[in-house]
Amino acid sequence: MSLNLKQKITHNFLNIQGWHTNRKIVVIESDDWGSIRMPSKEVYNSLVKAGINIKDDPYNKYDSLASEEDLAFLFEVLSSFKDKNGNSPVITANCVVANPDFEKIKASGYGEYHYELVTDTLKRYPCHADSFNLWKEGNSNKIFHPQFHGREHVHVERWLTMLQKNNKSIKIAFDLGLFGLVSPHESEIENNCMVALDYETIQQKDLQAQSIIDGLNIFEQLFSYRSKSFIAPSYTWHSDLNQTLKQAGIDYLQGISYQDEPNTDNNINRRIFHYTGQKNKYGQSYLVRNCHFEPSQSQNSNNVDDCLHRMSIAFRWHKPAIISSHRLNFIGFIDPKNRDRNLPLLAELLKEILKRWPDVEFMSSDQLGELMENKS
Repeated sequence: MSLNLKQKITHNFLNIQGWHTNRKIVVIESDDWGSIRMPSKEVYNSLVKAGINIKDDPYNKYDSLASEEDLAFLFEVLSSFKDKNGNSPVITANCVVANPDFEKIKASGYGEYHYELVTDTLKRYPCHADSFNLWKEGNSNKIFHPQFHGREHVHVERWLTMLQKNNKSIKIAFDLGLFGLVSPHESEIENNCMVALDYETIQQKDLQAQSIIDGLNIFEQLFSYRSKSFIAPSYTWHSDLNQTLKQAGIDYLQGISYQDEPNTDNNINRRIFHYTGQKNKYGQSYLVRNCHFEPSQSQNSNNVDDCLHRMSIAFRWHKPAIISSHRLNFIGFIDPKNRDRNLPLLAELLKEILKRWPDVEFMSSDQLGELMENKS
């Protein structure tokens, strides 16, 4: 793979600071599990027919709740590979535990927020009745390990305000059972409702702290263990929430190289840069992604070679390779071609990883965090 000078400098700089190890560790972090996105192909077509320009966004085109078939095919690929310790690659499945209850919200005149558990959402989808049991089965088989991504993936107050103002695109989407519209061509939906922990007022931040506590308690009820790591939706949260997260059991903060922190002074978020192994004042460690496998977002790129190249840089600096790979890459419920195109690429990537680095070790995010604490 050919990189320009700026890319070479950036990719290397990302790996200089922080925790180092001689072990070749691979972590695959995958966001958005459990969150509704596009409910069906029919809904997508209805939005396009209504004149909402969403065609350029891969999340709108492909992303949805994982069906039983989606999970079975993904698990088959993961189970086909073993590291030197006999462990298969494990997806750290960063999941939300609830989704909006559209009927109750509408009944309140869009003045009150109500949610339903992800288990109830899955039951309403046509090919998903056993999906949550498959999540748990994947966890038992150490190939799919849920961690906390928030109670839900929606900015509640912002969304309700847009509904109360009868925002045309948001209202059409609501009536079709979704909130996650993103389009660079639609001025009405520029103010992204997906950024759950962004805020404009201190009151909103307090509500977010409550949703984190609520969400982590629900997580424990669903999975019978506490999540030890967390990644904020859209990498956006205020550092004040770290204390709430810590008190609720979160020791490790996943993310990219920077955090978007809300700022009520001028409503322009500020970027706070992080590196793997960095600790905050509450003793939480940051886990920073330094590799990407996102074929649904860049179909014209050589995603396998790009990921391998970034991994080689990470290992050269004695850093773990933490790979970002969102849920949408593995979903075929909306368009089977998306899943059928990407899973062979995932298999190719895993095969090449084991070929190039036979001493590689697959871990989940919280396993890596525990290893860093033990300084092994």
